[in-house]
Amino acid sequence: MSKKYRKHGYAERLKYMHMLENGFSRNYIERRFGISGELLGYLWTRYRSEGPTGLLKKQNVRADYAFKLEVVRDVEENNITLLDASLKYNASASQIKVWLKVARTQGYDALAITRPRGRPPKNTMGRSRKKKPEEMTELERLRYENECLRAENALLKKVKALVEARDARLKEIGRKPSKN
Repeated sequence: MSKKYRKHGYAERLKYMHMLENGFSRNYIERRFGISGELLGYLWTRYRSEGPTGLLKKQNVRADYAFKLEVVRDVEENNITLLDASLKYNASASQIKVWLKVARTQGYDALAITRPRGRPPKNTMGRSRKKKPEEMTELERLRYENECLRAENALLKKVKALVEARDARLKEIGRKPSKN
């Protein structure tokens, strides 16, 4: 029944906590239900401090520079564990780990850098949008028309070459080519 990378709902989490209270080992629960030991330890700590409400999923924290700096400094200066910092500041341990790495490699000022979230707007992706003929200058309009004529000319050349190749094949096998 062991499943890797499984999500565990509130009822399952509560069941795991009752199992721990009843003397089952962490290792048994990890293997049997496919929950990571780190998550199980984190949930157990929250369950002991907050009760069953500690098992509810938390809202994501939108951290600003001041919050990140406070968390990183607290972890580094007071030597608290990621789990304790996660419980204290209500932020995920993995995110705190990322902030620590950024602060150690690039300095505290790098915590202020935030990347835009989500997909970029359409007008910044790939090529620019097509202008309507009324919006174009005369030079742009002539260049666009020239590009269209070149494409049309290339297409006609390809069609002509295909027709000639077909006619040559038909001559070889002795049929009369059609007159299109």
